[in-house]
Amino acid sequence: MLRTLDMGYNLPAKKCLLCLVSHIFFIPLEMNRFRIILSIPLLAANALASPENGTPFENTPLPVLEKRLVDLDKELEQLPTYSLRGGLGSIGHRSKEHEDPNNTEWVQIELGETTSIDQVVLAPNLWRDSNRGFVVDGFPSEFQIIAGLGDHENGTVLASYRKDDRPWPRIAPVVFSFPPIAADWVRIEATKLSDVGFDGRYVLQLAEAFIFSGEENVALQKKVSVSSESGFDRLSRGKHTIVDGFIPYLMDAAEGDASVAFFSRFEEEHTAVITIDLGSIEPLNGLHLHSADQNDSVPLNYPGDFGIPEHLILEGSNEADFSDRVRLLEYRHETIYDAGPIIMLAFPEKRCRYVRLVAEASGTDPLRIDLDDQTTQIGFAEIEILSKGRNLALGKPIQTNLRPDAPHREIEALTDGRNFYGPIIPLREWLNKLARRHDLETDRPLLVAALNEGYARQKANLNRTYWLVALLGGVIVAIILIDRIFRLRQVASIKERLAADLHDELGADLHSIGLLSDLAEESKHSPAELAMLHKRIRNLTMQSGDAVRHCTDMLETTESNVSIKDSIYQASRRIMAKLENRILIEGEEYLDKLKPKTRFDLCLFYNECLVNISKHSGASKFITQLIADKNCVILAVSDNGRGLSDSHANGVPKSLKRRARLLGAKVSVEQPDSGGTRINLKLRTRNWGFRK
Repeated sequence: MLRTLDMGYNLPAKKCLLCLVSHIFFIPLEMNRFRIILSIPLLAANALASPENGTPFENTPLPVLEKRLVDLDKELEQLPTYSLRGGLGSIGHRSKEHEDPNNTEWVQIELGETTSIDQVVLAPNLWRDSNRGFVVDGFPSEFQIIAGLGDHENGTVLASYRKDDRPWPRIAPVVFSFPPIAADWVRIEATKLSDVGFDGRYVLQLAEAFIFSGEENVALQKKVSVSSESGFDRLSRGKHTIVDGFIPYLMDAAEGDASVAFFSRFEEEHTAVITIDLGSIEPLNGLHLHSADQNDSVPLNYPGDFGIPEHLILEGSNEADFSDRVRLLEYRHETIYDAGPIIMLAFPEKRCRYVRLVAEASGTDPLRIDLDDQTTQIGFAEIEILSKGRNLALGKPIQTNLRPDAPHREIEALTDGRNFYGPIIPLREWLNKLARRHDLETDRPLLVAALNEGYARQKANLNRTYWLVALLGGVIVAIILIDRIFRLRQVASIKERLAADLHDELGADLHSIGLLSDLAEESKHSPAELAMLHKRIRNLTMQSGDAVRHCTDMLETTESNVSIKDSIYQASRRIMAKLENRILIEGEEYLDKLKPKTRFDLCLFYNECLVNISKHSGASKFITQLIADKNCVILAVSDNGRGLSDSHANGVPKSLKRRARLLGAKVSVEQPDSGGTRINLKLRTRNWGFRK
């Protein structure tokens, strides 16, 4: 039923969630954060659209289902409808009754000669149910269609049927198509019967059996044998009724213009003649007469044989004056069961160009004419002259010695290819379209249910998407705010680092210049020593300028060749002047592995320690210990000065706190029993937390 987005995220739901987690937690922070945000809805949408347990339609996208429904409705509009006949008439064959459905009953149709057949169509009997409307009555639950040549005991199974194999219930014909096969008999053999609506007993009942060879119904009016017959109503339910051509349907085309049937009356002393010129000599073997005005009113004012004479003769000829006429067939309308919506008649094949219907007056009949009317009525919606199931009379010239009963009932209506409902459809095509309508009408509710289920899922996913969009909107706002906070913190950190670097580096140089100036004042009577001190002051001045540039450069680069050991020795000579000192360094190889910025900050921390000792301690000597291993770096600077005042005995100078914070290290100050001050710094080189 939902399409996945073609964005490289076509993954199962569980994998999508794993990818989502990996996007959030394992993409470096330096990558574009919005790339992460944009990937979340794609992964989440794919996870929502990948149910592990779906319906049979889960792989069919909604647009495909919608198109299928549109195509189905479009096809339904073009198919004929189930218009059911009214009045009286032939019902169809019924076997004897049984108490149990598991009985065998059969109907066998003798084709008379070996014929190639390719389709069997069975029209069911219909029953009017008070709750369900029209339903199938007595159609067998299980049967086989068998065809053979000669010996009736042996044959080929053309088709098998079980009620559960096809959509049910149905009122449409049941169609069985198969590769062409030669046969001279066809048997419908039921092994499981169905009940009838009247009393619930089990019978084999069929309205009509059509056996097609191409377009021709070769079963029409053929000899029929049956396993049993019901013991009553032989006229409407006899075995002959299964091949008499009368079925429960009216030919109601879905589209096209209707036609008003031709209708006329003639006196008792006259003979009605209708002549059709087929245009050329053709092999003829069938006649279809479409009855007039079959559904003109409810209820019908005639029992279904309106306009059908009692006696009709079909003659054929190759001469226009019928001097060489031959009788093709003779039709007698003796009972109401001999008429129906379509009177289908077959006759031995004859080659003719001209055909004519001849009807003689029959006198009065209160069922078909007014009591005081002494004329005979004749009328049809269409006359089809058939050659192997093909209508040769369509659109052909037609003449009659009759006068239409009304101006709009013209004789040309008999060959215009239309009836009261629209265009006349070839018999095989009509029956197949009725069966097709049933299949589509059965599929349509399933298709609509699948669409509704898909729409429900789509709506649920859309609601989830709305919440997801709202959540993502909140996440985006939060990220923007957090990013702004990070930037503000970064700016503050830069300011703090710049102030600290300038204070520590430049302050140390200025302090050294001050000390050297004092020494120069004391050495003014020693020109050589004074010159040396002036040179050192000049060098420190240049170093101060370099220190300022170095501080700003450190904000933009991570590359530095600072050697901690060299820096410590240089700072000791530069800042402490002539103070006695001792420097102990262990683990130099680990110091060189520190990040450049860390080495730089560590040197500045050491410089600040020396400046504080030089300014405030009054010490004459100091000791530096620097120990490093793979896990941490420990720096201890001690002096023999006066120590901290009572108010600052447990405090760490602010400048040292700030530098330790930039390093991410811990700093403490202690006063040994031997006097002086000891500054301790501990820096962990393996830090599993996040630090800026």
